[in-house]
Amino acid sequence: MMWVLVVTFLIFFMHAGFAMLEAGQVRSKNVANQLTKNLLTWSVGVVAFFLVGAGVSALVGGITAGGSYSIAEAFGVLTTSNPADWVSWLFGAVFAMTAATIVSGAVAGRMKLRAYVSYTVLLAAVIYPVVTGLTWGGGLLASLGFADFAGGMIVHGMGGIAGLTAAYVVGPRLGRYNEDGSVNVIPGHSMTFAVLGTLVLAFGWYGFNVGTAASVFAVENGELTLGAFSYVGRVALTTTLGMAAGAIGASALSLFKTGKVDTLYVANGLLAGLVGVTSNTNAITWVGGIVIGLLAGAQLPIVFEFVEKRLKIDDVCAVFPVHGSAGVLGAVLLPFFAVDGFTVGALVSQVVGVVVIAAWTIAATAIVFGVIKALGEIRVTRDHELEGLDSSEHGVDTYPEFGRPDTAADGGFVEDESGIIRADGGEANDGGIKMVTAFIRPDKLSAVKTGLAEIGAPSLTVTNVSGRGSQPAKKGQWRGEEYTVDLHQKVKIECVVADIPAEDVAEAISEAAQTGEKGDGKVFVLPVENAYQIRTGEVGREAV
Repeated sequence: MMWVLVVTFLIFFMHAGFAMLEAGQVRSKNVANQLTKNLLTWSVGVVAFFLVGAGVSALVGGITAGGSYSIAEAFGVLTTSNPADWVSWLFGAVFAMTAATIVSGAVAGRMKLRAYVSYTVLLAAVIYPVVTGLTWGGGLLASLGFADFAGGMIVHGMGGIAGLTAAYVVGPRLGRYNEDGSVNVIPGHSMTFAVLGTLVLAFGWYGFNVGTAASVFAVENGELTLGAFSYVGRVALTTTLGMAAGAIGASALSLFKTGKVDTLYVANGLLAGLVGVTSNTNAITWVGGIVIGLLAGAQLPIVFEFVEKRLKIDDVCAVFPVHGSAGVLGAVLLPFFAVDGFTVGALVSQVVGVVVIAAWTIAATAIVFGVIKALGEIRVTRDHELEGLDSSEHGVDTYPEFGRPDTAADGGFVEDESGIIRADGGEANDGGIKMVTAFIRPDKLSAVKTGLAEIGAPSLTVTNVSGRGSQPAKKGQWRGEEYTVDLHQKVKIECVVADIPAEDVAEAISEAAQTGEKGDGKVFVLPVENAYQIRTGEVGREAV
């Protein structure tokens, strides 16, 4: 029980990884929505699995195996007082919630929260339990010889296929495809979060795979001895090799396709490698761990491009190539690298199992989402999608302190003895008020602030903006696809002056911001009709 609980907590921690991975791959205006879905997936799903799902799994397993199974026995976890039963249920629950949370990444950025939560309840209560009943529950597929050690197909493959089906029914995000069918790349807001989530998931995966060997200890002659460690070492080894090979495979394909090693493909490939070996990690050779990992990682860019450009399905977090197709691949390849050798019967069993699980998942998911869509409750409105789901669904801003657009930060400042710089001088600007507006490189902000303070004009407004001029466009890359970046990040400075000559301000900005390269920016001097000081009520030059 201690072993099972420890690895269960490791698997639970994978939800932190999913949260960071998905949050990093969505736009900043949808981050809180994605985090909320991850929180509610666990909270709502685990209750549904406890009340209904575990019993459904037991019923399906007993019935499809040709035996009889009473409802009282199936739902025994609700009435038992045996701590071992509760521990066993919790171990199954973290696997169920992993399958559920995978779906959220596919439908990010456009789905109503209540629609997603409704599907999560049904997945945890019925859709996933039917799969486990047919397999781990001793049901039909288990009797046919289908093998899946830790859920490469049962959990990840099922979740990835459900995510792809859901994304198809929901439809793509606004602006994802043009009228001619061409694709617009929509980068996520944080590569840092995506990589952090990847590494957290990889850490938790050792609980997922190695932890499935639940009987590592045994009692012989009244003494504690090692039990299932005869294959725990193999599981740890092939899990590690598959993980590493997945990242290498995705890196190689990315380099071949684009000439660059795409960071997100490396991260996604590492996870695909883990998925690829999860169903077979206890029964394959170390060579199999490497080969399956490489293939799982290498298929990622190919399958993602097929889904995106051929099927026209907007799978935001690439859940199908990472979990779906990689899970299928690993399950089907098990017989080719099995320690006990290849048999045609084993291959047939694996193929049949994959087909049945995929067919059930697609049908059940399509029906649930189809009904929700028919009720008009699946997507947020166009205005809400453009505004962002953080605001429309939750009324929050994930990054409120940065404002919209984000405020520039540089750390440069100049103070006098009193700590405040005041502007003074003679009758400048022909006795009027002028505004100096400049667009500069962000890294030059500190130098410009210093230059303005030195001429006695420290008051200014700073805004992050983007625009284009003479600076040439550059190429960006997101998950192996190039997109043109012709709007460059700039800082807009606005400085209203009365006593200080606007020409002096313009010259100070120009000198401080100059690098001699295209893209240095421009400075404009504009007349200001009037000014009002809100605090004192002063008007005109005195207000400035």
